[in-house]
Amino acid sequence: MAISFERGFGIHDTALQVSARRAEVIANNLANSETPDFKARDIDFKSILKAESEGRSDTFQMQKTQRGHMQASSSNFGVQNDIKYRVPNASGLNGNTVEEHIEHAEYAKNALRYQSEFTFLNSRVRGLIGAIKGE
Repeated sequence: MAISFERGFGIHDTALQVSARRAEVIANNLANSETPDFKARDIDFKSILKAESEGRSDTFQMQKTQRGHMQASSSNFGVQNDIKYRVPNASGLNGNTVEEHIEHAEYAKNALRYQSEFTFLNSRVRGLIGAIKGE
C-alpha cells in the first residue's frame, strides 16, 4: 500500500508555506515603515487555505513546448495573487500606511501559526516514519 503525502499532511503543508510567505510580507512592511508613500500589504491567510481546501486554488496550466523547459509550479503564484494592501487606521504624513504596532502583532500571531503548523507536520512525519519502520 502506497503512502499518500496529501492524505498524510492534508492542508498543513500549504498552511506552512503560506505562513512563511506571510512572514516575508510583514517583515517587508516593517522594513519599509519609514519609506515615503509605502503601502502596507498582507496575505489573506484564511481565503488562501479555504480555496486550497475546496480545490479551487489559483492554478494555471503551462505547456512545455521544448524538451529543455522546466515544469512550472503554480503554488507560489496563488499566494502572490492573494497579497492585498492593508487598510490603515491612520496613514503617516508621508503617505506611508505601515502601522508598526499592528505589524508586530500580526507578525507574532503569524509566528505562532507557523510554529504550530511546523510542530503538527513534524509529529505527522514522525508518525509516518514509525509506521514505515513498524514501530
